[in-house]
Amino acid sequence: MTLTTTPPFKPKTAMVLAAGLGKRMRPITSTIPKPLVEIRGKALIDYGLDALARNGVERVVVNVHYMADLMRAHLRKRKDMEIIVSDEQDELLDSGGGIVKALPELGSEPFYVINSDTFWIDGYRDNLDLMAHLWNPARMDMSLLIADMQQATGYDGKGDFVMDVEGRLTRVEERDMSPFIYAGVAIMKPEIFAGMKPEKFSLNRVFDDLIDADRLYGVRLGGLWITVGTPGAIPLAEAAFIASAAA
Repeated sequence: MTLTTTPPFKPKTAMVLAAGLGKRMRPITSTIPKPLVEIRGKALIDYGLDALARNGVERVVVNVHYMADLMRAHLRKRKDMEIIVSDEQDELLDSGGGIVKALPELGSEPFYVINSDTFWIDGYRDNLDLMAHLWNPARMDMSLLIADMQQATGYDGKGDFVMDVEGRLTRVEERDMSPFIYAGVAIMKPEIFAGMKPEKFSLNRVFDDLIDADRLYGVRLGGLWITVGTPGAIPLAEAAFIASAAA
């Protein structure tokens, strides 16, 4: 893809989606929220926060709902960035509604969004840096990090998107499969949420609107993508780290 801008754009703000209930991770999540589940001694959410810090992000909004006090206590330990908690204890707003509620804190420039339960091991280049390098606001309103199934650990779905040679994304047909998986990381413009209310809705609704407008693009992940959705995925994730270090 030749989607670079000059000078390269680097988001300074981000949203981490961390308000889910983590039901599939029970019984572990009976006592802690899913973002605090540890892989190799580090909480899941800290993998994403560390990646954001490495890329110069200065302000991060984290939404919380389940066991919010534990989340707040953990986030107060971070001293390398400003963290603002978006409280959804009264009503869980899902991914789209959670972002809309946080918009006043995210500013007017494009920002990163990261799911707190997925992370990755970078390949030859930092993936967040690559996404920023390929960001082109003239052609796209949102860019998603896309993993190939061969790069994925802990994933058992049929794929999410079809991606053309320019990086443009469309949905997989209901009965088809695709190797391309949304890796839980995005850059998006705040204006795509104009007029939307902070009510419960999925980010998938925004994906579909942008597909219709030919404004949703993808960037191929380099390295290994890891999702931790169930207790059984934890040893797989830890084994992937060991294998990566030995390679």
